[in-house]
Amino acid sequence: MKQQKFLAAALAGLLLTGCAGCAAPDEEKAGKAPGKLSVMTWNVHNLFDGEDNGYEYDEFLKSQGWSAEKYLGRINAISDAIGRIQPQPDIILLQEIESGKVLEDLSRSLNGGYSQSHFAANPGAAVGVGIISKYPLSDVKAHSVTVESDTAPRPVLEARIEAKDARSSESFQGGNISQKSLAIFICHWKSKLGGDEATESTRRASARVILRRVRELRETEPELGIIIAGDLNQNYDEFYRQNAEMICALLPDDPYCALLAAKHPMQLAEKFPWQQSLSVQKDFIVISKNMPPVPDNFPPGTITFYSPWIRELEDGSYYYKNNWETIDHFLVSHQLFDDTGWEYEKTAIVNIPPFANESGIPAPYSSRTGLGMSDHLPLMLFLAMKD
Repeated sequence: MKQQKFLAAALAGLLLTGCAGCAAPDEEKAGKAPGKLSVMTWNVHNLFDGEDNGYEYDEFLKSQGWSAEKYLGRINAISDAIGRIQPQPDIILLQEIESGKVLEDLSRSLNGGYSQSHFAANPGAAVGVGIISKYPLSDVKAHSVTVESDTAPRPVLEARIEAKDARSSESFQGGNISQKSLAIFICHWKSKLGGDEATESTRRASARVILRRVRELRETEPELGIIIAGDLNQNYDEFYRQNAEMICALLPDDPYCALLAAKHPMQLAEKFPWQQSLSVQKDFIVISKNMPPVPDNFPPGTITFYSPWIRELEDGSYYYKNNWETIDHFLVSHQLFDDTGWEYEKTAIVNIPPFANESGIPAPYSSRTGLGMSDHLPLMLFLAMKD
């Protein structure tokens, strides 16, 4: 089997734009409960501005009827929809946006003081990923992902959230930073266009990049909370949907998966290598229903994240061929379950109008009519500060 070569490069050949420098909002003045933090992830479905730059999809070209007026109409519709969510998200993670300008336009359209934004995309790509935030962002990095000759269509955007608790005048940027800041990875992994198995290696390459960074962060800041979010183009139960025959970028914490991973061609032995967790976990993220996500079946030390799909959520966030899919994710590290600093509370699907129709199914946007939102539903994650 030909050995695969992987490359993860921060800020290498990527478009990375952002704005920074504003103080954190006063939670009490903003009307939100002190000590609370809400995060939204949403594949907004091809949010292009009104100018041609040569990389747009055909339906968003001026020659096809797209215009600055339609773009601004969509910005206003999206900001109005987000404004109806209560509590309004403090941090918004977006996929399928054209540029940093789009993020800035959306930030200005929203109420609530979204003063921070960053955007990342591959050179020449039609869309990328971004973050807008009411709180300061720091240590922003974009990681390109390449497996052999295939580069993932979008980078992984990493950002540090420096939040401030209204119960205290002390900024979370001081003191024990590992307890009071968060690292977030905003993702839009490769789609299955071209075949599930043929594209899986690229999604696993993205998982490998994140695993490498998680290990680095655990070495330097072992108590730092980490959240992986976005459209991963993979269901939480993808392993079973693929007839339990293929190692996927997301693997459930069950005995069969652990055994199969240990016997994978990259591994060393037929004997289950409990003592060699780092050599076993090359390019897949283990997901668990445990809170905190301590592995039951994989070796101790395996990097494991909590998935709300396994325990809390029903249906899905994407409706395809009359079936629900769970391809949009929040994955939460064990540090957010230790009763110190930011603590995980819950995750919810935003399946109400105008994001969904009366049946709770996503209401896709139509560039022809200007109606609809997206073919994906947003997810909301809620955190609370523990003393």
